Amino acid sequence: MIRQAVIVGATSGIGLEVARAMWQKGITLGVAGRRTERLDAFARECGSRVFTQEIDVTREDAPERLLSLIDRMGGVDLIFLCSGIGSQNPELDPSVELRTVETNAVGFTRMITAAYRYFKGKGGGHIAAVTSIAGTKGLGIAASYSATKRYQNIYIQCLAQMSAMNGDRVRFTDIRPGFVDTDLLKSGKFPMLMKPDYVARIIVRAVMRRRRVVVVDWRYAVLVALWRMIPRCIWERMKVKN
Repeated sequence: MIRQAVIVGATSGIGLEVARAMWQKGITLGVAGRRTERLDAFARECGSRVFTQEIDVTREDAPERLLSLIDRMGGVDLIFLCSGIGSQNPELDPSVELRTVETNAVGFTRMITAAYRYFKGKGGGHIAAVTSIAGTKGLGIAASYSATKRYQNIYIQCLAQMSAMNGDRVRFTDIRPGFVDTDLLKSGKFPMLMKPDYVARIIVRAVMRRRRVVVVDWRYAVLVALWRMIPRCIWERMKVKN
């Protein structure tokens, strides 16, 4: 039963819609992100049961800020990680690639390890993270994004195994959406584009049911199943563009 949750990356897109959906279910929320004006606007929109905290996952003080938020809330049952960036970068602009790695790999590691340590000390809890179907196969037009999403998938799997081995009682949900109509995809045209509120409803249902891995939605589940069947020698010669 989730009564209190922190959502890191709640200023827009999937994170914001998940926050709305959870608040409507009566869950007390801690919402965090870089854009404090958006966090404050959400708190005003809800009127109650919302705590806010500025957190930039690329900064070293992010774990301390997360714990400060949790402390003000009196503890939480769920930490939901939704901070991420990505874009098409066929020119391999190093600044774009490295910024993506800094957020999606380094920042992700910073936050999920802090979340794990918190729940281990508490005696259990639930960590959910938004990764992507892009972690299934490498996409040449979005190399760092694909690679960091695969990193996230494997890191979650490692922590889930660690929790089981050590009896830490930390549960995980790896959320792998397809293309969602958010700022993240503003740089191209994408098929089967989904609305954030629709995606959020699927995510919240999956988290409530404690699903380990969920692909959003069924169309992308079929697509991922087909992707997995394509041999590497063929995939690497395919022209995948948007």
